Amino acid sequence: IVLTTMLLTNLFEKNILLITASSGNILGSVVNWYLGKKISVYKDRKWFPVSPQQLEKSEYYFNQYGLWSLLLAWVPIIGDPITLLAGVLKVRFSIFILLVSISKISRYVFILYISSYLI
Repeated sequence: IVLTTMLLTNLFEKNILLITASSGNILGSVVNWYLGKKISVYKDRKWFPVSPQQLEKSEYYFNQYGLWSLLLAWVPIIGDPITLLAGVLKVRFSIFILLVSISKISRYVFILYISSYLI
C-alpha cells in the first residue's frame, strides 16, 4: 500500500522505490534466516515456541518442496516462516539470498508495473 501510494504521488523515482522496497524486504528475510540459524540451538528447551512435532512437520514440507519454496518468500503470512525455517535448516546463505531476492524483487516489479499501468 505504501509503495503504491508513493508511486501515485509522482514524487518518487520508480527505480528508487523498487530498490528501497526490495532492499528492506530482503533485509528482513535475512534477519529471519539468521534468527532461524541461531535459534535452533534452543529447540530442545521447554520454552521453545515450536514443538518438536511442528518443527519436524515444517522440515518435511520444506524438504519436500526443496529450496524452490524460497521463491514463495514474497507471500504474506507464509513468507516469514519459510525464511526462518531456511535458517533453522542451515540453507546456504548464497542460495538463500539469490532465491529470496528473485522472489522479493519480482513482487515489487509486478506491483510497480500494475500501478503504473493503472495510472
